[in-house]
Amino acid sequence: MNHRIDIAIIGAGPQALTLVTHLLQKKPSLRSRIQVFDPSGTWMAQWRRQFAAQEIPYLRSPGVHHPDPKQTLFNFADRRQAELHLPYNRPGTQLFHDFCETVIDRWQLRDLVKAAQIVQLSPLRSTRFRLRLDNSQQVEARRVVIATGGGSAQFPRWVTQVNAHRSDRLCHAQEIALPQLPNLAGETVLIIGSGQSSAHLALGAVKRGARVLMMARRTLNEKLFDAEPGWLGPKYLKGFQAESDWQVRLQMIQKARNGVSIAPELLSQLRRLSRSGQVAFYENCQVSRATWQGETWQVECRQSDVHECLAHQPMDRIWLATGTETDISAHPLMGEVLTQYPNQLVNGLPVLDEHLRWPGCDLFLMGPWAALQVGPVARNLHGGRMACDRIVPALTKATLARTVSH
Repeated sequence: MNHRIDIAIIGAGPQALTLVTHLLQKKPSLRSRIQVFDPSGTWMAQWRRQFAAQEIPYLRSPGVHHPDPKQTLFNFADRRQAELHLPYNRPGTQLFHDFCETVIDRWQLRDLVKAAQIVQLSPLRSTRFRLRLDNSQQVEARRVVIATGGGSAQFPRWVTQVNAHRSDRLCHAQEIALPQLPNLAGETVLIIGSGQSSAHLALGAVKRGARVLMMARRTLNEKLFDAEPGWLGPKYLKGFQAESDWQVRLQMIQKARNGVSIAPELLSQLRRLSRSGQVAFYENCQVSRATWQGETWQVECRQSDVHECLAHQPMDRIWLATGTETDISAHPLMGEVLTQYPNQLVNGLPVLDEHLRWPGCDLFLMGPWAALQVGPVARNLHGGRMACDRIVPALTKATLARTVSH
């Protein structure tokens, strides 16, 4: 491997794939100057693992959103119309995977991914970066893009006070692989969270014979997409981009997403299961304490003085569908960057320049960390396309190269 490279991309998921295809469309000569780093050594491995783990049958995004700047998914799906789900032709998981495989082959990207975990990112004075790999190798890169998707698992505060537990009986959604679970017949599973993951896990647990209790600290929010389609274009983005107050932008993002949500067809399935007693909803409810007693969890609700809620219901398992950490200061690769290039953070989100570049250096961020610039759909497939519109010019045009700054 070349130990001095031009563009290092950390992560090989859908947004990284989108970035590389768009870079090569704009400037094919960049092919020999790009290196993608991912522990798997292959494209989309983490994406495939997550979809398989939660047995997600189809995407939440419409089929018009995908990583290829030229080919459409609909042309590819010509003989596979049954795998496009209404409304908005949302592609089946296998269809989307197969399409991405053709994208990887058409753009000849298989050899771009290096099987390595980046464990340290150090800005150097020569306006370069040193990347330390998990095999102790070091690489220098002139420009770096972090495209690793969500952060580390986010846990409710009460979890830190749990006295003792069977680790397989208190799990974050990121640790659960439904196909590997035993038969859950006769078990009660408490799922905490109110987003898509909680719904997929609930359906998977019921399928394996469990009774499921779904607890959410708010009323379950039913939405087809996690933000209105108007956020994909100028309808809402024009006003968002015109807003100069970053705190107001954050409020606009929060209002647009209105917390997490569940797609209508999933919520309909769960409501049907609740009528047969296989699922029970506990909305506007939060755990205050959980204790492992004998072979089950005893759980107390924060409002136990108002209602008994879960007090007399022993739980065999607790699954935490409580999301991921989106505070950039908690990102394992950002410590030295934050020290050398202090930056304004708004509720953990960084203020980046118009090209999604960290002020003062050639580090670019995609995914949830680009939300203050891209908007509420930053973490989605189309958010990846919108991020490319900003990053690609800065990586392909000499006139937009970083000027040595403050």
